This record gives sequence, C-alpha cells and structure tokens, in this order.
Amino acid sequence: MAKLAEDMTPEGSRYQLLLSSPSGLSPSQVSVDFCKSHDRIPHPDPDLEDSIAQVWEQRTQGNSSLFNGQKFRYDGSYCVDDDDGTNEVPHVCLGLGLTDYRTFVGTNLSSLWERFLVTSQDDSVRCQHTSSPLGNGAVIETSDKKIIVLRRSNNVGEFPGHYVFPGGHPEPMSVGIDDTHQLEKDVEAVEVLNKKVTQEMFDSIICEVVEETGIPASSLSAPLFIGISRRELNVRPAMFFFIKCSHHSDDIPRLYSAAEDGFESTQLHTVSMDELKMMTSRMPGCHHGGFALYELMIQRLKNTKEKSLIATQEDDT
Repeated sequence: MAKLAEDMTPEGSRYQLLLSSPSGLSPSQVSVDFCKSHDRIPHPDPDLEDSIAQVWEQRTQGNSSLFNGQKFRYDGSYCVDDDDGTNEVPHVCLGLGLTDYRTFVGTNLSSLWERFLVTSQDDSVRCQHTSSPLGNGAVIETSDKKIIVLRRSNNVGEFPGHYVFPGGHPEPMSVGIDDTHQLEKDVEAVEVLNKKVTQEMFDSIICEVVEETGIPASSLSAPLFIGISRRELNVRPAMFFFIKCSHHSDDIPRLYSAAEDGFESTQLHTVSMDELKMMTSRMPGCHHGGFALYELMIQRLKNTKEKSLIATQEDDT
C-alpha cells in the first residue's frame, strides 16, 4: 500500500511512496513491461478530453521553451517479496506505456487534473486517464557524505524556485521508440525492447546527472534503484536512484559551473542530511518522496550494521 506524507506538509510537497526498495536494485533486479495496455485511456467526457489541446495551446503561447516529446507512462509496478517475509524487493517489474508532454500538461498539470481521476482503490484505474509520465531523480552522495541539491530556475514549467534532486525523464527516443507500439506481435523483439527500456531507466539518470551537475560519469557509481514516489498534487510519479560520487563536496560547484544544462537550475547546494531534511518543505512532492526513500535506505543500512555488530558480539562470547 502506498505510504502518505504527513498532513502538515505543504500541499505541493505531499507525496505517496508507491514502491520502496531500501536495499537498492541493480539493472538485473529490475524489468519492464512496455506495451500499449499501459497507455493512457481517453476520458469518456469529450469536453474534458478536448481541454487537453486547449490547455497546451494556452501554455505554449508566448513560451518558446515548451515543446512536445514522447515520454514513458507509469502504470504501476509488480514486485516479488522475499520468502522470509521481510520488506525486501529482490526484483521489480515496471508497467510502462507511451505518453507525451502535451498530454501531461493537459491532464496532470491542468487546473482540471482532479476531474481526470477515477474513484478507485486500484492505483492504475485511479490514474488511467492521466498522462503520468515517469520522471527520475538521483540522490547523489559525495565522498564526504554531502547530498547534491539543485534549485530550479524561475523559467521552468513545474515548481520554479524549488529544491530538487538532479533528474529528468528516461527517453523513449533513446531506445528507438517513436509514437507507436510497432513490435507487440513479435515476442522476441518485445523482449529485446523491454531490456533496452530497462537499461534506459538506469542510463538516463546518469545522463541527467552529468548534464545538470557537470560531474563526469566516470566519477559516479552505478545507480541503485531505491523506489518510486508520487506527488499528491497532480499525481506526478518519479523513480529515484542512489549514486555515490567520488568527488568531495568542495569540488562540485566548480563542476556545476561548466554543466551542459544551465536552463533548469540556477544554484547547486551540497548539504548534510539534517540540512536536506529542512529543505524538503520546499521540494515538489515527488522529490520530497525521494528524500523519504533515501531515509529508508539509510535506516536499512543502520539496521544491517547493528545486526552485524550483535552477531559479531555473540560469536565472541
């Protein structure tokens, strides 16, 4: 069951944890089911459906930085628990379809977004009429245990001026997907494509980090998938990864000054865990949820160390 953020949290920072894997999953522990059945279902109200184009037209007028593009649509995840009954997730499958930024703006980001929702306990049914593109974010830990946080530009479409972890979106075009599901009848081709999409989930977060922070890929560890959170406002999902950086926090501002992507953020901060916690009320809900996933990972590591210490002491007696 999804975990809700506390009620005292500002509306834009409220989140749900849709999936948590505090041990961190590698690409071999994650798979993807990419197919048309995970695409958005048009809303039966024709006027509401027509509003998507209207909202897009309004948003793009006078804003040349907005452009449409294909995105992966998140439709749910399916995991297998450990036999011993712990909360460990040794393998997870993500149900992904296709959507685009235009539909995202016209559904999730529309002032009418709640009308696109269906009353249901089944999450995929509740959000079946929303675009729900899957974003990504990285909790990056420097060699001196500081966390990298960006402050969003005032020119971006979502949460300008807020704090976020580096990230963006995995891109369908990166694995040769345009706007169709052309391979669904070819079982072998579908399997190959699903593997490529899975790898894109991990490759894309490294690309986003390099572009947004200027840290070279050679200084970053292999990403570990730690879960999926969703902003309550606009039901915006994002997957999060944990990455270690071999650089000291003092080196990061210099690297950031030469970052390729200078549009989406205006400042970079390297902060302690306590400082990061204080910043979460100024984070979009999906990124606040990313912090919660990181906290769960840290707690698991602490518990593992304590169990190991107890076991060692018992062996010595």
